[in-house]
Amino acid sequence: MANDNPSIISHVSVGTNRFAEARTFYEKVLATLGCKIIMEHPGATAFGKQFPEFWVQEPYNGEKAQTGNGIHFGFVAGSKADVDAFYKAAIAAGATDDGKPGAREDYGEPYYGCFLRDLDGHKIEAAFWDEALAKKLGMG
Repeated sequence: MANDNPSIISHVSVGTNRFAEARTFYEKVLATLGCKIIMEHPGATAFGKQFPEFWVQEPYNGEKAQTGNGIHFGFVAGSKADVDAFYKAAIAAGATDDGKPGAREDYGEPYYGCFLRDLDGHKIEAAFWDEALAKKLGMG
C-alpha cells in the first residue's frame, strides 16, 4: 500500500499547560492553512490535512509543559496571503508577535514567513516558498 504523505516527519507534539485553550487556538490558526482536527484522545488533539501530523497535548508524564530553546514548529503556507491569515488569526487568538509577515532575505528571496509564540510560549511559524521565483533565480 502506497503512502501519499509527502512529509519526512510522521508527527510532532507540543505540550501545553492550557489544553482546552491551546486546542481552540490551534483549531483557529491552523484552519487558515487548510488543517483540521484529525484525531482526539483525552488531553490530546492531532491536526493535519490528511494525517495526524501536529499534536497538542497535556504532557504524558503529568509534569508541567515547557518550551524548548531552539525548537520551533514551521507550517507550510500555500501563499503569502495564507501566511498573513495565519499571523492575523494567531494574534487574534492570543499569540505573541515574534516576527511580522514578510520576506526573510537571509532564507532566500523566495521565502515569505511570520513568527509567533503560542499560548504556552512555543515558537510557531508559517512559511511560503515561491517555487516559481526560486526556479527563476536558479534555486530549484
